[in-house]
Amino acid sequence: MNKGSYVMSTLNYIMEDTEEACRLEMKTDFKRLEEQARWAGIKKGMHVLDVGCGSGITTSYLYKITGESGSVTGIDASKERIQHAKKEYEDTGIRFIQKNIYDDLTELGTFDFIWVRFFLEYHQAGSREIVERLTHLLKQGGILCLVDLDYNVLTHYDLPAKLETAIAGVMEILQKRKDFDPYAGRKLYSYIFDQNLANINVMMQPHHLIFGELSETNAFNWTKKLTVAAKHSGYIFPEYADGWEGFYRDFSEFFYNPRRFTYTPLIACRGEKKRGS
Repeated sequence: MNKGSYVMSTLNYIMEDTEEACRLEMKTDFKRLEEQARWAGIKKGMHVLDVGCGSGITTSYLYKITGESGSVTGIDASKERIQHAKKEYEDTGIRFIQKNIYDDLTELGTFDFIWVRFFLEYHQAGSREIVERLTHLLKQGGILCLVDLDYNVLTHYDLPAKLETAIAGVMEILQKRKDFDPYAGRKLYSYIFDQNLANINVMMQPHHLIFGELSETNAFNWTKKLTVAAKHSGYIFPEYADGWEGFYRDFSEFFYNPRRFTYTPLIACRGEKKRGS
């Protein structure tokens, strides 16, 4: 695929919405974030790159871990998200740069730790190239950590057959038209392995684990997934006589039922750039 197609994919972010910064901040779990980052090897004094930084809240938290002796650079293709991040989180030791991941990245410098969380799923066609480009920004001995979901939005029980068919249809359209990858997580190890990184390790844990009464955070997050990504996917919801409205009604009835069980695995993979490479 040529660069022009890659650039287009960055403009097709499936969750684009005026409240996207709010959604990103609301769903951030700081305890999980810190566990994952420390598992990957982030330490005080490191110079860190946060790829696809979104609202900047994760970038800010990573800086708390590196401390004042370190620094964190957040990059994102969205002008709106970078403006929000600069307003809310930019400070000494934290900088934000609007950057298309397929543009020249060398001006960013080199880093001890590169964090790529919930980003590659939006770049199905270009993921392998992105990882290769980021590896070039690692210092010798530097760490690359990739974190993403698998079976994203696809694991629910006990879905009515019509609703299950519609969800599968939406996901197929998002893969074909929006470069979205619901199976990004399972591919991370191969991306790291193919870069010939050392000390590779993999971790898997639940990300979504939803049962019983629905929390305010999950209600807001999943409503946005429906009203932004699903509604504007281009899928026409032929299973329902009233189209999108019928789908939304059925999913809401299912999802707000405390009998519902929903989960999504999170997979993290980290590796180190070999010295002398």
